Amino acid sequence: MSDNPKIQRLRELKAQARLGGGDKRIDQQHKKGRLTARERIDLFLDKGSFREVDAFVMHRTHDFGLDQNQILSDSVVTGWGTANGRLVYIFAQDFTVFGGSLGEVHAEKIVKIMDMAMKSGAPVIGLNDSGGARIQEGVVSLGGYADIFLRNTLASGVVPQISVIMGPCAGGAVYSPALTDFIFMVRGSSYMFITGPNVVKTVTHEEVTFEELGGADVHAETSGVCHLAADSEADALFLVRELLSYLPQNNMEDAPFIPSQDDPLRREEKLDEIIPDDPSKPYDIKEVINLIVDDGKFFETQPAYAPNIVVGFARLGGHSIGIIANQPAHLAGVLDIDSSEKAARFVRFCDAFNIPILTLVDVPGFLPGTDQEHSGIIRSGAKLLYAYCEATVPKLTLITRKAYGGAYDVMSSKHIRGDVNLAWPNAELAVMGPDGAVEIIFRKELAEAEDPVARKAELVADYREKFANPYVAASRGYIDDVIEPSDSRPRLINALEMLTNKRDTNPPKKHGCIPL
Repeated sequence: MSDNPKIQRLRELKAQARLGGGDKRIDQQHKKGRLTARERIDLFLDKGSFREVDAFVMHRTHDFGLDQNQILSDSVVTGWGTANGRLVYIFAQDFTVFGGSLGEVHAEKIVKIMDMAMKSGAPVIGLNDSGGARIQEGVVSLGGYADIFLRNTLASGVVPQISVIMGPCAGGAVYSPALTDFIFMVRGSSYMFITGPNVVKTVTHEEVTFEELGGADVHAETSGVCHLAADSEADALFLVRELLSYLPQNNMEDAPFIPSQDDPLRREEKLDEIIPDDPSKPYDIKEVINLIVDDGKFFETQPAYAPNIVVGFARLGGHSIGIIANQPAHLAGVLDIDSSEKAARFVRFCDAFNIPILTLVDVPGFLPGTDQEHSGIIRSGAKLLYAYCEATVPKLTLITRKAYGGAYDVMSSKHIRGDVNLAWPNAELAVMGPDGAVEIIFRKELAEAEDPVARKAELVADYREKFANPYVAASRGYIDDVIEPSDSRPRLINALEMLTNKRDTNPPKKHGCIPL
């Protein structure tokens, strides 16, 4: 131990900063089942890797007695460290200091970290636990939020941004997480909303709890705001580390390659029997995914929201990929408003960060009905179409069964720059299903037939033989090859490796006008 008084003073100040709001408030945080900001950082980062910055920063406010209560580090802890050996920048709001409220210096600390992340090209992780704007600082705190929102927007598509909601997140505070790429929440202890239950009751007379209004499950299942909900803070932080393993550090790098012991030439005979003989019967597309990808490991995001489409990350031959797949086990895999927007956002993220996209297609079309039409299914479907058209990363498409109507075009077809488009032999590519097609084409004949049911059955069988197969499309070059299902893994890995050096560009422009 050094006897130098200046070194002793430094150590005392750092110990004081580490205490945040003090032992009493730390105990209150623990009693709520929540960790402190520094405990969360230590749990998330590799041991001993965290380097804190701005530990000596204090607020500059003199009003409302705040000048009598100055705490080192203010209400957010910022710095950098490593996660699985890779650099990340991190900020964690400290609820033990002024309820984690955001004031001028709190915002300045976050902005500094985000600017550093942009210059260094490394992900930003935000651990949110805040009572909102610091009311005592007035409009200055609102300006601080806007400074952060601007950085979120400028960093979008440049470095990955991940938000973890670990307590309250209300009012303007929700917009910074909403601008980031992925949001994780903790069941029972985190919530997000624009206006709280009391305001809702005053304005709309609805009685609603914090959990019912903006809890983790509500946002994971109903709103789609949350990508993954975890049962504990430790689980949430573990999931973020796992997600990062699929992502590059920035938009100039390729996603990390992790060699696998899973044989790239492995054939999977189960796939030959996975599609039911009856084209109207469901099956679970996740089983197909698990049989194809390395070690059967699939990191799904938004699993409880719009489950008629499945999105997530996996590896093929060691390469990180994004997967978008229609889910026949839910609503027959139909595209609706929620599933279109969910998939569109995922496609654009993968494209921004050089992650190849695998699309598994089994789609009967877009969901009909006045509710969908009046709520804008045309606009939402166009978002997904736009995202696929715009994407320049390697795009692999495998049609497992149905590809009907406009949904065939939208789901990474050859016409919108799909690179390698494959189909299984039982794939059906057509304007619509045989039943509907026959009813339209042969309406008059069926009306005059002696036995309309028998005649329709004959016509449906004939239509299915002529059109409900992949060979018409293959003869036009719309499908590159029809493959045995059991060969899917080796064929997809081969295609991915063939496309390793793919280069494609879009016309020069400031930005496109996606139909938001």
